[in-house]
Amino acid sequence: MSIIGTILIAAAVVVHLGFFAMESVLWSTPAVWRRFGVPTQRDADAIRPMAYNQGFYNLFLAGGAAVGLVLYWTTLREVGFGLVFFCATCMVLAAVVLLTTGRSYVRAALLQGVLPLVGLVLLAIG
Repeated sequence: MSIIGTILIAAAVVVHLGFFAMESVLWSTPAVWRRFGVPTQRDADAIRPMAYNQGFYNLFLAGGAAVGLVLYWTTLREVGFGLVFFCATCMVLAAVVLLTTGRSYVRAALLQGVLPLVGLVLLAIG
């Protein structure tokens, strides 16, 4: 169970790195801001500082989960689990918050939250 949980948490890390790239690095690309439901370049420019900041939240959660996974598979297993637990729980809770913003965000919330949730449960069982 621990190996599958690790794989799922690692996949969640990759997803959050992708969000970081879109929100903080590639935001000015119309295909990216349209994916987030932003209708115009003017709106994208107005939202850019917020997206930039949000991208770094995703980067930090991904980094924390990745470091936690590395520690989990060393002699610092408990420390690693604690770090993974915190970061994955934040990912899941952010997905829950995203669900509260409307039905059009269900797919994005599932993408953001299912991998860390199932991975965390499997790590806890393992």
